[in-house]
Amino acid sequence: MKKLKLTLILSIYVLSCFSLLGQNYPFQNTNLSIDERVNDLVSKLTLEEKVAQMLNNTPAIERLNIPAYNWWNECLHGIGRTDYKVTVFPQAIGMAAAWNKELMKEVASAISDEGRAIYNDATSKGNREIYYGLTYWTPNINIFRDPRWGRGQETYGEDPFLTGVLGKSFVAGLQGDDTKYLKAAACAKHYAVHSGPENTRHTFNTFVTDYDLWDTYLPAFRNLVVDAKVAGVMCAYNAYNGEPCCGNNFLMQEILREKWNFTGYVTSDCGAIDDFYQHHKTHPDAKYAAADAVYNGTDIDCGNEAYKALVDAVKTGIITEKQIDISLKRLFTIRFRLGMFDPAENVKYSQISTSVLESQKHKDLALKITRESIVLLKNENNTLPLSKKLKKVAVVGPNANNEVSVLGNYNGFPTEIVTPYEAIKQKLKGTEVIYEKGIDFVTPSANSQEEVSALLKRLKGVDIVIFVGGITPELEGEEMPVKIEGFTGGDRTSIKLPKIQTDFMKALVAEKIPTVFVMMTGSAIATEWESQSIPAIVNAWYGGQDAGTAIADVLFGDYNPSGKLPVTFYAKDSDLPAFNSYEMKNRTYRYFNGEVLYPFGYGLSYTKFEYSPIQVPSTIDTGNNAKVSVSIKNTGKVEGEEVVQLYISYPDTKGQKPLYALKGFNRVSLKAGESKTVEFNLSPRELGLVDDAGILKVSAGKRKIFIGGSSPTPTHSEKLPLVEKDFDIKGSDFIVE
Repeated sequence: MKKLKLTLILSIYVLSCFSLLGQNYPFQNTNLSIDERVNDLVSKLTLEEKVAQMLNNTPAIERLNIPAYNWWNECLHGIGRTDYKVTVFPQAIGMAAAWNKELMKEVASAISDEGRAIYNDATSKGNREIYYGLTYWTPNINIFRDPRWGRGQETYGEDPFLTGVLGKSFVAGLQGDDTKYLKAAACAKHYAVHSGPENTRHTFNTFVTDYDLWDTYLPAFRNLVVDAKVAGVMCAYNAYNGEPCCGNNFLMQEILREKWNFTGYVTSDCGAIDDFYQHHKTHPDAKYAAADAVYNGTDIDCGNEAYKALVDAVKTGIITEKQIDISLKRLFTIRFRLGMFDPAENVKYSQISTSVLESQKHKDLALKITRESIVLLKNENNTLPLSKKLKKVAVVGPNANNEVSVLGNYNGFPTEIVTPYEAIKQKLKGTEVIYEKGIDFVTPSANSQEEVSALLKRLKGVDIVIFVGGITPELEGEEMPVKIEGFTGGDRTSIKLPKIQTDFMKALVAEKIPTVFVMMTGSAIATEWESQSIPAIVNAWYGGQDAGTAIADVLFGDYNPSGKLPVTFYAKDSDLPAFNSYEMKNRTYRYFNGEVLYPFGYGLSYTKFEYSPIQVPSTIDTGNNAKVSVSIKNTGKVEGEEVVQLYISYPDTKGQKPLYALKGFNRVSLKAGESKTVEFNLSPRELGLVDDAGILKVSAGKRKIFIGGSSPTPTHSEKLPLVEKDFDIKGSDFIVE
């Protein structure tokens, strides 16, 4: 009898398992809404299972046939850190230099295609490890307020408007256009008021005015949350006004969840919850830190598993299981929207195969945006483009044949990387092209003087030296064990070009060896001497897999450069306020009082552009849009592209205000002699100004519009065409929500 009972019990258990796998539970029913399915699934979980699902590396729930999932993945400028060969686009700051929102969307769509292909292939083989999921912790939309921040290369520059526009485009391309399923889930980071220094990121506490908060640090996050419907947000390591960001009620609840109505998920930066009690000292232990983070809307603990203490926190009454459920439902909603629990045939993105990896279409796209990202800073006496009929060319410098530098950080790995030397050699078939590293980035060798002297002798008689220098992601980046002259911990202690490189170019000039300078960098570099003494300077960023091809195309005239600076290039270190100050006074083109080396928005071309007078109504009522237009003509002899930029200033407004503020841009292509009319439609959000209390509103008063090929910032460099026009705004204050 006992044997019969045992057999019966086992039979019932087996049948129940098969019943589950046979999709008899509501959460497995694809005809139900996602909310209904999520509610059913969460209701079936134990407390311990719920908490385990709030770690970035979630275990499988085998009894419910829920596979393991790791939330942490990267795709800053291509799919990062997998074993698959992928297309690597320029570093984020380089893509921003293209000022092309349509192309940014295309790039992001290509990246998510490759991400889907990898996910589909990896999961078919049972691989659910880190960096193989569909939740990408990208883009980084922190404001690059100070060029010393090593992670600034991951951002879209120093301007909140440009960052918001490009960020929205990236999110749109990454997440796809399906009405039911996400192709991938983007994540806006690091929320909020976060941009170095790296060596204090776990401890620092930022105090900024309401004006700076709403004028500079929050607009891009608002654009991605409200307009782009980004799926995720990552809260930052630092504290804001005494509270860690991941447990900050004002940032996380009052603004993100209530004011902006964000319904997606929030992940901590990795280890940020541990910082509550280990570094910020705002909480006694993991239990209280985890509970506070969840109460304030942080759904995932990335890092050291502080959230495991939530089980005890519930049992001791610090937090309720109902509160845990709120986070769980947000997390599973994202996974359902990614189609992770639906048959593959129901999800169109599940059909993307690995054939898209490094496809010719994606390679072409990478070359296109790399070309558009390159900024021509100086071109005295039309030194560039160089002739292809030169007899002897020397490609010299630490970045001349360096595969590491072109890849930036948070990168994947392509099958082929083209360095400047390789591309120049390939382009100049009938020319003798020699390569010499010559010097390192920062540190001279023991015999440096003798080696340089010998090199200079070998370079005598060359038609041109192309010096490819700058810096490298091995010196600047996230929390790095680097301490060398000019660099520490991933940040820079000086924005000057390393002395060894300047000295080398001085030696070339002294020997009357013709030289052009190509810089690779993730941030602004002060090149006072070079800008006075070297006839042509090209800024090429960390240009991705085809950086060399794009550089060679620009140098030898196969592509007319059109990139524009997304950051200000200051002349010297003394131009900068204290790195650890988050006050915007005297920072970025919007608030810097003085002349700069190369202004925000700056970039030369091999042709010239002429702007007609601005057309705008003389008076605009508060709350209305302003239609603005300008005609631009290519007055040169070659086809070119121009990024037409619109800025506003506030001449009679009292209180805090930017000197100039970017409010629109449009990339146009013009044949030689061709003219086009460029139109802007400025909404109240563009016409408004944040007041001292942080409220965005349109008030009566005078405004000045500037339109041209650069910001109006005073500069030591060549002045680019710029037209301006005054207009009035009339009426009562209009609050912009």
